[in-house]
Amino acid sequence: MNYQEAKDSFINTWGSLGTLWGINKAMAQIHALLFISPEPLSMEDIMEELHISRGNTSMNLRQLIDWGIVYKTSVAGERKEFFKSEKDVQELARTVARERSRREIQPTLKVLKDVCSIEDDGSVKTKELIKKTKELYELASTADAILNRIASQESNWVTKTLMKLVK
Repeated sequence: MNYQEAKDSFINTWGSLGTLWGINKAMAQIHALLFISPEPLSMEDIMEELHISRGNTSMNLRQLIDWGIVYKTSVAGERKEFFKSEKDVQELARTVARERSRREIQPTLKVLKDVCSIEDDGSVKTKELIKKTKELYELASTADAILNRIASQESNWVTKTLMKLVK
C-alpha cells in the first residue's frame, strides 16, 4: 500500500467510525485529514482533498472548532484561514471525553434524575419506572465519573492505565 492509499484508507475508516460515535462522516473525515496533515490546511485544501462542498466544509469545521479539537491558525504571507487539528492523541481523547460528557451524558443524567424522582403512586408500573431509571442513572453517573477522571488526568496516567488494561 502506498502513501495515498494508506491516507485514503485512514480518512475513510475514521469517517466510518465517526458515524458510530454520533458525528457525521464528513466531520470525521475532515478531522482525520487535519490530524495526519503535517501542516495547516485551508478550507479549499480540505474541499479539494475530500471532494466536499464549501458549505459542508465550513459547517463541519465550525463544529470541530466548537468541540475544541480543531483550531484556526495563520500562515505567514497568506490571507486565507488555515486549520489544524490537536495532534496529541491523549489530549484529543481528554477533549472528546469532556465534550461527550457535556453534550450527551449530562443532559441524559438530568432526564433520568427527573424521571426516577417522580412521586411514587404505589402502582407496579410507577415502581418499575422509578427502579429502572434509577439504575440507569447510577450506571450513567458512574460512566460520566470515569470519563471525567480520564479527561482531568495527565497524559501519563491515561497511557499507564490503558497499558495495564491491555496486559
